[in-house]
Amino acid sequence: MRLMLLALFGVVASFSVATAQSVADRLAASQTPYTRPLTAILADLETQFSVRFDCRNFDPATRTLDFADSRIRPYSLEETLDNILKPLDLKWEQGGKTIRVQPYEYHRRVPADGEKLLAWLSAKYDDKTSWEKRAAEVKSDALKILNLDPFVRGLVADPDIRIGAIEKFDGYTAQNFAMETLPGLYVCGTIYAPLKAKGKRPLIISPAGHWPEARYRADQQYRMATFARMGAVAVDMDIVAWGESEHQLGIDAHQASYAMQVQVLWSKVVTDWILATRKDVDVERMAATGGSGGGTHTLMIALVDGRFSVLAPVVHLVSHFDGGCPCESGRPVALSAGGSAMPELLAAVMAPKPVITVSDGGDWTHTYPTLEQPYLHRIWGFYNAQHNLRNAHFADEKHDYGPNKRMAVYRFFADHLGLDMNQVDEQKVVIRPNEALQTFRGELPEGAIRSAAELEQLIKTLQ
Repeated sequence: MRLMLLALFGVVASFSVATAQSVADRLAASQTPYTRPLTAILADLETQFSVRFDCRNFDPATRTLDFADSRIRPYSLEETLDNILKPLDLKWEQGGKTIRVQPYEYHRRVPADGEKLLAWLSAKYDDKTSWEKRAAEVKSDALKILNLDPFVRGLVADPDIRIGAIEKFDGYTAQNFAMETLPGLYVCGTIYAPLKAKGKRPLIISPAGHWPEARYRADQQYRMATFARMGAVAVDMDIVAWGESEHQLGIDAHQASYAMQVQVLWSKVVTDWILATRKDVDVERMAATGGSGGGTHTLMIALVDGRFSVLAPVVHLVSHFDGGCPCESGRPVALSAGGSAMPELLAAVMAPKPVITVSDGGDWTHTYPTLEQPYLHRIWGFYNAQHNLRNAHFADEKHDYGPNKRMAVYRFFADHLGLDMNQVDEQKVVIRPNEALQTFRGELPEGAIRSAAELEQLIKTLQ
């Protein structure tokens, strides 16, 4: 219980050395001397190697190991930790005298791993011809892994679409929508558009990230409304099982592997619907942007829809992190074509089109300027299009889509979509309460799916 409480409060779990026993004493006292709890093993290692263990992310009391004593190498802490922890699917990292132990994360590695992976990938192509061969393989396999076709076949032929009133603000309008996709499953979002606009306008699709309040949060509203003030039609939508979708499915559905497929489906269906029904959208000027998990889905919509000409993934898509949520990695597209990486998939989908990646010093994207950007720059160089690839790095900032990051994207979109930077004034954006951005507000229509179990039964019929 003590260890569990320490884990909950983020305190270093240090084991009592008073309970450490010699091997001989333990063999004499135990009926099962060769099977030991991990807590006891780590207590002995603390004494033997003069270290402390930090196990705040899991409870070591739940793990046991056979023949642990035989795995210890008294001359090497590193070999000992590998021998003890790897069989339990645990990993370790040392900082001074403290060793952090945590469960293996399939989606997260260290920058050195990313460096080796990008070097291995780079060796596969040294010119435009060899790159395009590889890019075709990566895209084709990523689409197979994503396996979106059954979901597309399951789309409602005549969907129920509910459009809210157009609300007018300073230089832009906002209009909520709810659209049936699979039978009884709705995606809800908001369309932001210029208040006074003539002719064709760029389209910006913006999948939301995992921050609290998702698409309702202030920085998303600032961004979407400003895009509209600049002259674009900008559309966002709920994350699967968040926002209004949570009323249908419950929050736990977001952890299902199909969440990734449904999320991509929603981006695709909403894009198709906007293009089919709005006459003010220029199909030659389509862009997508999103931060964190929204960065993954910015890439996913471009993967499944080749019409996107400009991309701005923010604080994401590095070589050593694939996204820690099933909605991003439930379908492991980064494993395409015998082993890939999110930067390679980004290049396969977009090179040599305009792309800006936005990174900072406070999250996993701190490696972008020195690791991922040079790798991508080489590929854009196969087309002599290095000018189309930009990285905006904010070394003193953390994981967000904050004002400086938004400004970098505004400028990039102004350059490549013909938007008006003179209209960038976030003080003129009205931040609205969550309910104002919702269509159903908890009152689901007749025939709507009302649980994850219902959706899962429907998905079974699609395969």
